[in-house]
Amino acid sequence: MPLLQDIDLKVSVDEVIRAQGADPKIIRGRNPHLVQVAEKALEQGLQFLKPQVLYREFNVDSLRHETLSFGEGGTIKGKLIAQHMAAAEKVVILLCTVGPRLEKNSGKLVSTNPVAGLALEGVGSAAVEAIANAACNYFENRAKGKGLNTTIPLSPGMVGWPVDKGQPQIFTLLDAAEIGVKLTPSYLMLPRKSLSLAIGIGSNVLVEGTTCDYCTMKDTCQYQNHYSPSPN
Repeated sequence: MPLLQDIDLKVSVDEVIRAQGADPKIIRGRNPHLVQVAEKALEQGLQFLKPQVLYREFNVDSLRHETLSFGEGGTIKGKLIAQHMAAAEKVVILLCTVGPRLEKNSGKLVSTNPVAGLALEGVGSAAVEAIANAACNYFENRAKGKGLNTTIPLSPGMVGWPVDKGQPQIFTLLDAAEIGVKLTPSYLMLPRKSLSLAIGIGSNVLVEGTTCDYCTMKDTCQYQNHYSPSPN
């Protein structure tokens, strides 16, 4: 299966802090030491990252009972899928990961230096989000070049596409072992710093909202729209 090559990975210190659930402005004002910890974690963490994006493009055959069927075989299904991809002509299924090295090193560091270890975890979280953003932007720009639109990126776990339904669907369509990712019986991806996505492409696909609008934490999250790939 094809891989996206030469991913331009850009991660800022603020994104690392935010990935730990903190507000960078507040941290910079109240605890500059944590900013220094994040800066060091980012410097160290970059050497542990192995950005990879595995993808596969499908031609849409039909939509029935919230099930999108592909001409090449296989399906994805759910209320969210039907809502956004009813008019899709093609669907791109993606799997993004930073690889296992950062996770292993952050796990070791947490036992001796929890603050630094969690900052390194933040680097992994911010990095995989950045990879997903870059991948989504790539397919969005390619579609625009052909006069087509793209849906917002949809991920298992969003409202209307439960993790226990969506993840097995994606892993059935992709050979995740090609980039060293596996799905556990509890639907957790390993390495944990991995993201799975689906993007609909077509002339008349639904283009509205952001991924944050369909997040299960949308009513409590302070950082909406920081992580999600941008809509068209």
